[in-house]
Amino acid sequence: MRAFVLAALLPLTAFAADEQLIERGKYLARAADCVACHSIEGGAEYAGGLPLESPFGTIYGTNITPDKEHGIGNYSADDFYRAVAEGERRDGSNLYPAMPYTSYHLLKREDSDAIYAYLMSLEPIAKPSPQTDLSFPFNLRFGLSFWNMLYKDSVQLQPAEGKSEPWQRGQYLVEVLGHCGECHTPRNVLGALQQDERLQGAVILGYEAPSLLADDLAARGWNPEDLATFLKYGISAQGSMFNEMYPVFHHSTQYLPLDDHQAMSTYLLGDQPPEPRKVASVALDQLGASAQQGRQHYLNTCAGCHGAAGEGIPHVAVAMEGNTTLRLNDARNLLRVIDDGIKEQQFTGFERMQPMPGFSDKLDDGQMRDLLHYLRQTWGGQAAELSPQQVSQLRSEKGH
Repeated sequence: MRAFVLAALLPLTAFAADEQLIERGKYLARAADCVACHSIEGGAEYAGGLPLESPFGTIYGTNITPDKEHGIGNYSADDFYRAVAEGERRDGSNLYPAMPYTSYHLLKREDSDAIYAYLMSLEPIAKPSPQTDLSFPFNLRFGLSFWNMLYKDSVQLQPAEGKSEPWQRGQYLVEVLGHCGECHTPRNVLGALQQDERLQGAVILGYEAPSLLADDLAARGWNPEDLATFLKYGISAQGSMFNEMYPVFHHSTQYLPLDDHQAMSTYLLGDQPPEPRKVASVALDQLGASAQQGRQHYLNTCAGCHGAAGEGIPHVAVAMEGNTTLRLNDARNLLRVIDDGIKEQQFTGFERMQPMPGFSDKLDDGQMRDLLHYLRQTWGGQAAELSPQQVSQLRSEKGH
């Protein structure tokens, strides 16, 4: 009888172990932000199809559901690990480094196996992925063998000796699972990350992925508590997530436990974080002539939502006081947001921001220049002015 009970319990124990593995894989897939690149808006998660624009052409996120024809249903755990960590497909051909295997090569094997178990537990979706469309010679996959020899393992972790446990955990979340350096590090002419400028910021599709170095974050007003809040809730005293960071929040960071956000914040700002810089607002009569003219453009286009004094409106628009975008040395992101607008944003819980319209057809270059000067000089601590040519150039870099 005892042997019978033990035999009956064994399948239940194995089932519980499988469920735990799948649940851990779901968490890790969230932390690795897999769904953001392997899904399209309004489509099934992990079914692929998202166009990823690059200087070399368009690469499409692939179907990673367990469909045997169009997904990874025929992949073993070993096949999956080689794809994720080494950039090698099941048939032996090379993946393009839009798949961040340059960061994932540091992924722990047990974490890869957990993600694999989770993905294989999903409903298979029979959806083919569009064909990647790259220019010659980048469309020749065999050429990636040479690229991989030079760059595949170039991302390496800095020594963790003497660092706190949260710092070490944050390093793995930021540098490996979250692969933040893939966007926040500039690339060379061959599309490889420039490791000597790690996390120092890069321009992607006309927007700046700003520097994540501790001193640069502090210069823009970040402290550990606010940065953890920003990662968890998508919004903080410094503003709200937008552009490519919003999908990261929407699909990934909001689902992580708060101690993960605190660990990432500890890693980025350090165990001994620098003091955040405070910027006092500047009175109108202390601004330059161009910025003073920009005050009227602010009242005409921005004040209805952001407030005449830049105070913002809860659940409608963020405040200008302390806004981190205004404090970037480069005016690129501020200009782009004014031109392009921002879609409605749903944050954690009941927090949301209404859509912001774009004003590209309402502000000429001169008016845009004046408005940028007003915003940056009043609340951003940025006294430098842009030339008309600089404004025109920035607007031309993405469809203007």
